[in-house]
This record gives sequence, C-alpha cells and structure tokens, in this order.
Amino acid sequence: MRTKTFYWSVVLCLAYCVSLGAASALAKPSECETCHAKITPGLVKDFNRGKMSKTLTCISCHGRSHVSASDVAKARLPTVSTCKKCHPKRVKEYMGGKHALGLLPVSAFPGFAHQQPQAFIAGQKGCNGCHNMGVTDQSVMNNDFRKYYKYGMDCQNCHTRHAFSKKEALQPEACNSCHTGFDHAQWEMWFHSKHGAAYVTDRKAHRGPTCQDCHMPGGNHSVRTAWGFLALRLPEADKEWMGYRVTILKALGVLDSAGQPTARLDIVKKADMVRLTKESWEAERSKMEAVCQKCHSATFARENLHNADQMIKASDKILSQAIDLVAGLYRDGIIKKTTNQATFPYPDLLTFYEVNTAIEQELYEMFMDYRMKTYQAAFHIMPDYTTWYGYAKMKKTLVEMKELAANMRAAAGR
Repeated sequence: MRTKTFYWSVVLCLAYCVSLGAASALAKPSECETCHAKITPGLVKDFNRGKMSKTLTCISCHGRSHVSASDVAKARLPTVSTCKKCHPKRVKEYMGGKHALGLLPVSAFPGFAHQQPQAFIAGQKGCNGCHNMGVTDQSVMNNDFRKYYKYGMDCQNCHTRHAFSKKEALQPEACNSCHTGFDHAQWEMWFHSKHGAAYVTDRKAHRGPTCQDCHMPGGNHSVRTAWGFLALRLPEADKEWMGYRVTILKALGVLDSAGQPTARLDIVKKADMVRLTKESWEAERSKMEAVCQKCHSATFARENLHNADQMIKASDKILSQAIDLVAGLYRDGIIKKTTNQATFPYPDLLTFYEVNTAIEQELYEMFMDYRMKTYQAAFHIMPDYTTWYGYAKMKKTLVEMKELAANMRAAAGR
C-alpha cells in the first residue's frame, strides 16, 4: 500500500513538472506575455510556435509604448517596413510585385467603392478583405475612401500572425482565402487539376507543383505573370485579336471612344494590371516556361501555354460582341448614361454590379466571372472549369443578352 502511494505521488509530481514545462514553452517570462497569456492566450501560443520567438520579443514589432490596459492604443502594429528590418530581400521582391499593388485597382473605380458600405471597403469585409495588400505604413493612401487599417498588414495575409510561419505559407492552402470563388477561382482549378491531385495525394513526395512552386520559384515574392490579372496586353500582333481588345479596353475606360488613352490608363500602369510592352510580356512568359520545364519538355510547355493564350482570344471575341451589344443600347439612348465613363457610349465594366439594367448585370458577370474562369482554368490545366464554368457560360450569356436587347428595343419602339 505504501509502495503504491509512493508510486502515484511520483507520477503526480512528474505530471505537475511537465505541465509547468509546457506552460513555460508556450509563454516566455516577459511582462507582455505574462499579461497576454491571460487576455489573448492564442496569440501567445502562436508566437511561441514560430521561429521568430527564438530571436524576437513582443517589443521588436509592437514597440515599448504600450505597457498597461490603459494605453492599448499606443501599441504599434507591424507594417511591411517592420518586416523589412529582418527580411530586406523578400520585402524588396514583394514591393516590386503584384500583391503589393493590391489596393491600387480598387482606386481605379472610386465610384464603385463609394457606393459600398464602409465596412465592405475600409473594414475589409468585402473587396478590401484581400485588397488591403499594398498598405505599407500608417499614412492616408492616395485616395479618399481608404485609410490605413491597423489590422491589414500585408505579410500576415500569407504568414498569418503571430506565428508568421514559412512552413504554413508554403502550403497551397495559404493562397485559397483570396484566390477562390467568383472571379479568381485558382484554388479550385489547381486543386481539381492533375497538378493538384498529384500533390495532395502524396504531399510528402511533392509530386505535383503547388501555387508557390509555379508562381514563387525559389521563394521569390514578386508573384508576377505574363498576362496580369485582366489578361490584356499591348501591343498585339494579331489584328483580329487586337480588335477585340480595343473594344474591351474602351469598356474598361482605359481607351476613350476614339481609341485614345484616358486617365484610367495611368492607374492600370501603376497597378501593373496590363503588360504594355512586348518585352515585359515575354520576360514573364520565359520565367513561366522555365518553371514548366522542370517537369515537362520545352515543346509541351510552350504548346500548352500557347493553347491557353488562345482561350483568352476565344473569350475576348465573345466579350467584345457582348460589349458592342450594350454599347448599341447606350448609343441609341435605350440605356441612359449613369457614370462618368469617358468612353461613352460604351458601358463601364468597372462599375461592376452597380448598374441599372439586367443586360448590364449579365455583361458584368460575363467579364468578371465567366471570362476569368475560361482562361484562368486553361492555364491551371482544368478543362472542366474552362468549358462549363467559363466558355459555355459566356456563350449562353451572349444568347440571353441578345434576347434582352431585342426586348428592350421593342419596348422602346426601336
């Protein structure tokens, strides 16, 4: 009996010591963590999971001003500039890339932004939930609807705070909170492709490429592509295709009705949304071909990328026809002008769903949903998405728009 009592005493003592050790592993003995282990224990655990906890303290990112519950507002929240102190190379890559420009496209259509609830834009419950990227300090940005939002620090979109884990950011799931759904369903396309299947069925072997393998080779944080988000480039040697593109650029307000550049072109340039020289397009295409050739032959890679290019042309043909259909209704006064679109009588695609007619809603969905899926899925090797979520939807929508236009003309006696 005495032996059994002694045995359980030892077990309980060891268990107590182990629990103390676990607690100390989760929170360093600092004034910050002593307090926050009670207030925000999850953050303390996350921080101590990460490698940065071995070399940094809370003060490194948050400063020394906040010391009690009465001065919480003095806590400095990190920005890209904070990360740059330790990661200058990656920050330089990031700041020269696509993601750092995430806020600029929103400023290209302030009319749309002003019509949304404040929480949707400035509070990041809508567009700016992802497009907060590009805020680099606590100054007011170069527009009148979006100030620095203290919880919108760029790096944490992929390296979620407070662990800021590289291992986490290397997983394709790190990309899917933004690259999913309506106009950029890259996650779904990749996941259901052969690339995705090869990866997720044997992650340890890493047989298939992830988002990071193709778009961040060698860890490069610029994340650029040949076509850019809108899949538009200038100049275009294919005259037929260039005709489609001019129509689209007019509806985007980048060219006016006479085909001349507008002020919106400056925003497009700053946001790096369109490749404006042959050399810039070819430079990015060459990088992607090199990535593909790690697994495929040069011929296979070039042919597949070329075929994806041709799906952009096919989708542009349908979209330009749809734009011309609506432009005719504007030109004939059947649809009244409601924006400051410089390309009148063309519709303004950048008003998105803030339009007054069903036919314009159809056009917006064709542009932002079906066209995007047609070509994005082609590049992500997901033919089902290219067909049934993209190209077929564009065809179907064009038929519906023609019927709507005929009915509108009949109702107007035209």
